[in-house]
Amino acid sequence: INTRRYPSNLRRYRFPPIPLPLPPTPPNPTFDMVAVLFLILLLSSPTASFTFTALSPVPKPHLTSLNSEQPAQQRAPRPPYHPTNIPDPSYVRIFDTTLRDGEQSPGATLTSSEKLLIAKQLSKLGVDVIEAGFPIASPDDFEAVRQIADIVGNDSQSDGYVPCICGLSRANPKDIKRAWDAVKGARHPRVHTFIATSPIHMKSKLKMTPAEVKKRAVEAVEYARGLGCEDIEFSPEDAGRSDPAFLYEILEAVIKAGATTLNIPDTTGWNMPWEFGSLISDLIANVPSSKNVVFSTHCQNDLGLSTANSLAGALNGARQIECTINGIGERAGNAALEEVVMSLALKGSTHFGGEGGPPLKTGINPVHISPTSKMVQEFTGMALQPHKAIVGTNAFRHESGIHQDGMIKDKSTYEIMTPESIGYARGG
Repeated sequence: INTRRYPSNLRRYRFPPIPLPLPPTPPNPTFDMVAVLFLILLLSSPTASFTFTALSPVPKPHLTSLNSEQPAQQRAPRPPYHPTNIPDPSYVRIFDTTLRDGEQSPGATLTSSEKLLIAKQLSKLGVDVIEAGFPIASPDDFEAVRQIADIVGNDSQSDGYVPCICGLSRANPKDIKRAWDAVKGARHPRVHTFIATSPIHMKSKLKMTPAEVKKRAVEAVEYARGLGCEDIEFSPEDAGRSDPAFLYEILEAVIKAGATTLNIPDTTGWNMPWEFGSLISDLIANVPSSKNVVFSTHCQNDLGLSTANSLAGALNGARQIECTINGIGERAGNAALEEVVMSLALKGSTHFGGEGGPPLKTGINPVHISPTSKMVQEFTGMALQPHKAIVGTNAFRHESGIHQDGMIKDKSTYEIMTPESIGYARGG
């Protein structure tokens, strides 16, 4: 096999074992009797200790309620898709970037066919926007994004929903043209362009002045508009460490140029939740045309606060959250989709409506969370720590005798959601 030609495939290819004929094993009645007696003694022992587990693969895809085992309604009704606004003020778009930022995780490699399968699963899960890749990165990435746009971006679910397909680009014409060519076959295509705005990035990386960065950003959005793209997302990279006054200026300029979504990244995971929440509310209050766009968050997990920061952004007016399955991504990863979604599913109607604000919800069908998580683990080769929230192997397991006693009496003593609600069946 030519390893130079297929390095990424060979890194994770699992060669099937060669079956060998085995001699038949004669029955052993004595051994069987001893095993049965041992099991009876073990189960009857008052000092026996067991690990109670509630995880096993779901036998059929049906959604149950979050804190009971009774059948529940499927995902919330989804408002019509408009690039510049969301008709329902309580609705939060879920923007999944597993196939782009997630694949940038060191050691994560996906083939085009694997990306297509994950994209189909994300559509089944109900994400609003799939960032399918970085088309300029390579011909393979371009083809993968184009294939997802053509297939998944035109495949309606039973409720009529079709995900928006997005391609990432730097703020230059070559990147933007490549991204648009890759996604334009989708029913709802989007180009996502970005440029850094923090002092350290502008000075040390870009070697550009703020005025030059603003000019480049405006030209990028105008160029995308000129290609026929009506759904343009702009990100001021490292916004969490940028001068707010400059952010007000550059964001207003790109809105006037045609941007429809403003994504505010905490690129280095630097912000505290109260800082990031205040940043979002300040931007909405001080950018004159903020009502004409959707504000978004993209939070990295360097301090373990990506989910908290994302939710703080939503609490303060952001209506799109960028995240990845299992939280994979650059360095310490991104906000985990399953954590964001289940937080809003459990507390969106009770804890996000303060000071006159609306309760929050998503269009995600949680019953597909676990199967999607397992698919991403398998394809990327990135295993989860057992105690990972929502989808870790220990997430619904109970070792302590006190916990087991509570679970036997009333499962809600230690479970705030059921395993069935995310795609597992109790038992096993």
